[in-house]
Amino acid sequence: MQSWVPSFWDDNQSAKIVDVRLRVDRLDCTLNQLPQITVIRDDLRWFELYSTSKGQLQKDVIRLITPMQATVEDMYTRNTAGSVSKTYCELKKQIMTQQAERIASAVLGRW
Repeated sequence: MQSWVPSFWDDNQSAKIVDVRLRVDRLDCTLNQLPQITVIRDDLRWFELYSTSKGQLQKDVIRLITPMQATVEDMYTRNTAGSVSKTYCELKKQIMTQQAERIASAVLGRW
């Protein structure tokens, strides 16, 4: 039953997902990508840990961020292994922008 009940509005989750959107928006593919993607990764991890700490009713928002975490983790892994091309970064940024927009819409649209 709990998996069918959506979670309710949360100020902290709402603020954090807007932070994620802002960091993705500011991602500059001409600069060192690793520190930038690390902050995005950490913000998503914060969101996940905060949400799991709130309990079982937060599974819906955790499911929302899972695809974006995979995208960010791939970019983080590639950056730690060496430099990543500007084109790769720009493509990943487009994907993360779409993902962050969808997550924010769902998180901020709750009551």
